[in-house]
Order: sequence, then structure tokens, then C-alpha cells
Amino acid sequence: MVRVVLNDLQRNIHYTFKQVKHLAVALTHSSYLNENAEETAHNERLEFLGDAVLELSVSSFLYDKYPGAREGELTAMRSRMVSQPSLAALARKLALHSCLRLGKGEESQGGRTRDALLADALEAIFGAVFVDGGFAAAKGVIEALMAGNFPAAGKAADHLNAKDSKSLLQEIIQKRFQERPVYNLAGSAGPEHAKLFYVKLTLPDGKIYEDAGSSVKKAEQAAAARALKEYGA
Repeated sequence: MVRVVLNDLQRNIHYTFKQVKHLAVALTHSSYLNENAEETAHNERLEFLGDAVLELSVSSFLYDKYPGAREGELTAMRSRMVSQPSLAALARKLALHSCLRLGKGEESQGGRTRDALLADALEAIFGAVFVDGGFAAAKGVIEALMAGNFPAAGKAADHLNAKDSKSLLQEIIQKRFQERPVYNLAGSAGPEHAKLFYVKLTLPDGKIYEDAGSSVKKAEQAAAARALKEYGA
């Protein structure tokens, strides 16, 4: 890893590593190891650690900033902030795509521009800061870099209403379980001009929510809203 690249990135994240090798590993994709036998570590373990550090840091910030918010509201805000698109956008802002070490195959397939790869690398950097300087250092880096993504004081409700219930629930569930909610039409009743459709929503943890609406889409939204409400109960 060219030292000037590492130095520039450290300036961009406002953190200087005691052991810069942690940063080098955070920038190393597994595909790079497949083509460079002298390398011994890639960033997947740091990504695993950084994901947890990121979630705890954002949770702590939101908990302090919105003392009146319910669990479901805090979960929704956190989900949007740590979503793959949000992290990938921040990674591009830091020019992280130009710092990554990728294998030739991954490079040729556009890996340097993929949201998933960029988001994972950013989480790996958070993990590297944690290993190098502890939780306080990692939390400081995360809060500084994500300052523009936190909802303004008093705007939590606007932040939550930016997406419909179904989309918002999907973000939360995918982040928590890496699976999507499942909606099934359970039936319908009433005359054609005033028919009600009943939808059953099943979450990966086995919880089921049912609701009805004048269309399947409206019934799905109602079931999702019910699930979100119970998350905040």
C-alpha cells in the first residue's frame, strides 16, 4: 500500500493510526489475497467488527439526541443511517474507492464502484480504528464522518416520514436479519365496489402481523405500519 495513500486517507477520516497496518488490512479485499501470496489478511474480520462498532456508535448518538423517541423510531433512523447506500455514499466522499486493494478479477468487474464493496470497506475502517485506538476513538471518527447524516434536532419525525412504512420496515429487517419481510394475501371479503383485502406479514424471526386495506398494496402498508409500531412498543 503506497504510504501517501494511507496518509491522505488518515487525514480524511481525522484519525492517525498508531499501527497503520490495521488500515492497510481494512483496505484489502479478499480477492487481492487470491492473487498476492505474500499477503496474509483481508478486511472481512474488520468489517464484522466495524459493523458492530458503527451500530453501537450511531445507537448511542441517537439515544442521547432524541430522549423522547421510541425504540422503533430510533431503530428506523439508525437503519437509514447505516444502510448500504448511505455508507457507500460516504465512502465515495472519502475517495475510498481509489484506496482499495482489489484482485484483477474484482477490478475488471467494477468492484471499485459497487456499493456493497465500498460500504464493507468503510465498516472495516471503523473496525480498524477500534482495534488501533479503542471504542472512544472509533465512535469519534464515526460521529465526525456521519455528522451530516444525523437528523437535525426536532426533525426526527420528518426523517421517519421520508419513506413509506413498507420500505422503512424492509430496511430495518434486512439490516437485522439479512432477509426481507414476506407478504402473503390471506384473502378478501365484501362486494366488488367495497372489497377488503387481508394480508399476512411474516418476519424472519417468526413474528406475524395481519391487516386489511382497500387494495393489496394498502393492506401491505397497514401491516408494515403495525409491525413498525410494535417495534417501538
